[in-house]
Amino acid sequence: IDELGITPESILAITFTNKAAKEMKDRIFKMLGTVAYQIQISTFHSFGLTILKEHYDKLGYDKNFTILDSDDSSTVVKKILKDMDKDPKKYSYKAIRNKISSAKNELIDAKKFKMYALTDIDQNIAKVYEKYQDRLVRNSTVDFDDLLMLPIELFKNNKSALEHYQNKYKYVFIDEYQDTNEAQY
Repeated sequence: IDELGITPESILAITFTNKAAKEMKDRIFKMLGTVAYQIQISTFHSFGLTILKEHYDKLGYDKNFTILDSDDSSTVVKKILKDMDKDPKKYSYKAIRNKISSAKNELIDAKKFKMYALTDIDQNIAKVYEKYQDRLVRNSTVDFDDLLMLPIELFKNNKSALEHYQNKYKYVFIDEYQDTNEAQY
């Protein structure tokens, strides 16, 4: 920043945990003082939330959308399984919730998941995933995984939003880059 005259606002530093983000902020604050507040330092999910708050309308959400925690997400999956009259001993809501989460982290939406569902169980999970996502959108809610997946969807479908962030952040630093999943990458 000092040596090259780089504007702090053009720097994005991303990490995995709130603890690591706080540690980065503290270290940079010690080096630069209040200039550190102009740098976007956050977790992947927090940065995704920032993007969603700025562009919620382009993704079909209300301004006051809510974020489901893992318990809330599990409750939605349980309700869907009950509505579908699925045996909870055969269809574990936790396993299905984890499967949906894994799919989202690999950028596999409900439609794509359905295309690759070969077994009866995977076909039923695909139906749950589709109903789950429909409920989230209908209720203007997102889950934790959507904080990663939806900004990518935005960038794929809205060139001006993508260009905005490409122009805004010229320097991107990713802590522990080797550990990123498809959505984070």
